[in-house]
Amino acid sequence: MSAIAFDHPFLSGLLGDEETAAYFSGEADIRAMLQFEAALARAQAAHDIIPLAAAETISSACASFAPDIGSLRTATARDGVVIPELVRQLRAAAGEAGTQVHIGATSQDVIDTSLMLRLKPVAFVFAAHLTAIEVRLAELHQTFGSRPLMGRTRMQAAIPITVADRLRAWRNPFDGYREKLTELRFPLQFGGAAGILEKFGGKAAAVRSSLAQELGLADLPQWQSQRGIIAEFANLLALISGSLGKFGQDIALMAQAGDEIALSGGGGSSAMAHKQNPVAAETLVALARFNATQISAIHQSMIHEQERSGAAWTLEWLVLPQMAIATGAALRLARELANNINRLGAVNP
Repeated sequence: MSAIAFDHPFLSGLLGDEETAAYFSGEADIRAMLQFEAALARAQAAHDIIPLAAAETISSACASFAPDIGSLRTATARDGVVIPELVRQLRAAAGEAGTQVHIGATSQDVIDTSLMLRLKPVAFVFAAHLTAIEVRLAELHQTFGSRPLMGRTRMQAAIPITVADRLRAWRNPFDGYREKLTELRFPLQFGGAAGILEKFGGKAAAVRSSLAQELGLADLPQWQSQRGIIAEFANLLALISGSLGKFGQDIALMAQAGDEIALSGGGGSSAMAHKQNPVAAETLVALARFNATQISAIHQSMIHEQERSGAAWTLEWLVLPQMAIATGAALRLARELANNINRLGAVNP
């Protein structure tokens, strides 16, 4: 049984998101790491640092290589990172070209770049979910927008509003989040031992640019000890899940009132067969609060000492994947919840 709800045998049905989790699997991580090593070899060959034939052999080896996972696990416990053992195995698989594998790179280059290669598609998946939610809320606006609704402030009846007013409050943040997701720059990490690419001399900038182009990543200034890029992404996750949590909280309160909303697909009770619990709405609130608490850990992980931190870096590994999966789950549940709204406003306005 897993200690983490997102991949728990049955809790994951509620709190997990398989689509997002796939990008944080060990298999996806290794594929992206091997993508880095193959692209590095090609970029170096393009600048006459290693022979073209060696680069081709390394690329071919990366495409078919299946590492010994048990050995990777044992070595990570010893080394703190997986890359030394992964590179050792890859060099053996590349045969005579093995001596040309990983030249001038370091573990952080591979691990951080792997993360960027996986976060980039996650951002576009999330943007697509936001679009789908907006479309559904627009449909509800078209159908029910003119109906009256009691506006409430501080949990008390205030003045009459319309369903359109409530829907507008739900929809307004999403367009901005989607725009930010599609505009984010996902940068290559490539600095070598201490961030200065000392192995490449005057060719450093050119090799870095070629590698970024090979991988479809941005070529930004070195960021190995400046983690604002990670914090910015995590902040956006917390904002998205927070706004979805507000949506869920409102739906749960409207369902409590009884006459403001009609929902299908609610959860059952083991004790009260007549109940239809707003499970998705409640879970959106829980996921929003989870991410709100995790963002402080990401801010703590920005404190990297000197040129590289083991402790702060490890904290990112613990927190960021769970925040991303929580956000993916929130988007999945919000789409389901929006599609399960059959009526908003009074029955006979």
